[in-house]
Amino acid sequence: MIELIAALQPLVVGAVLLWSARVKLLSRHAAATVDRSALVRLVGHSRALPAYRLLGGFELTLGGLLLLPPAQPWEAVAAAALAAGFLGYLGYARRVAPTSSCGCLSTQTAPVSGRSLGRAGLLIAAAGLAASAGGGWFTALTARPTGGTVVLLVELAAVVALSPELDRNWLLPLRQLRMRITHPLRGTSGVPLLATVQQLQRSDAYRQVSPLLRSDVREHWDDDGWRFVGHAARYQGRPATAVFAVPLADPEPTSVRVAVVDEATGQTLISLAGAPPAAGPHLTVVPA
Repeated sequence: MIELIAALQPLVVGAVLLWSARVKLLSRHAAATVDRSALVRLVGHSRALPAYRLLGGFELTLGGLLLLPPAQPWEAVAAAALAAGFLGYLGYARRVAPTSSCGCLSTQTAPVSGRSLGRAGLLIAAAGLAASAGGGWFTALTARPTGGTVVLLVELAAVVALSPELDRNWLLPLRQLRMRITHPLRGTSGVPLLATVQQLQRSDAYRQVSPLLRSDVREHWDDDGWRFVGHAARYQGRPATAVFAVPLADPEPTSVRVAVVDEATGQTLISLAGAPPAAGPHLTVVPA
């Protein structure tokens, strides 16, 4: 089985690199994605977009080489080195700009997290296995189509699950489905959604962005002690989403935060952070 897994790794790594290259080379939001990344701090604003495009070209070339026969060990070694570079960059971004977006597999905004680091580690391991493969991925897949398909689906699912920037494509629809089949006023944490909505509606953050709102609660989910509540919004004529963050353990309206995010680009247009009660009720407005 390990021989089959190793033989399929060039296909997995190559597919991920080609997907990443597509975002960097073909997306019309690439410039906005770069501006939200730590690449600007690393190489400077004027060189960030060319470096982003150059990286996309390298990913395109290496991904194509991994997918095309014959399989060469140096291709997998180069992919492992590239993934190690990704890991180093993500660690840098998380340290110097924790709110920056990765910009790896999507133009959607998603801060670098442990999931992003785990994805880079997975690619390093996959490329390392690919370097030890004895045959091509097509031959292995043809010889054992069922087992090979299962391996590919599991690995690609792991890559997607470890990519926060892809959550909008699969995780949010799942959460919306859960809302439709469960009671809409009951949260998974035991705190009723109605209580959360009442708390955020008493907050200064809600009062300041309420003129922008265009819907009632559209979606909500709990994560790491916070409940996130989404509303449709409109900012300067642009469709947007207002996402409120309400702490589950703190009933004070002053602790409510909100971010207004552009629907098309994922850019944060407005960020309002509530102060802790001990510091006094004030809000800091940070335009994007």
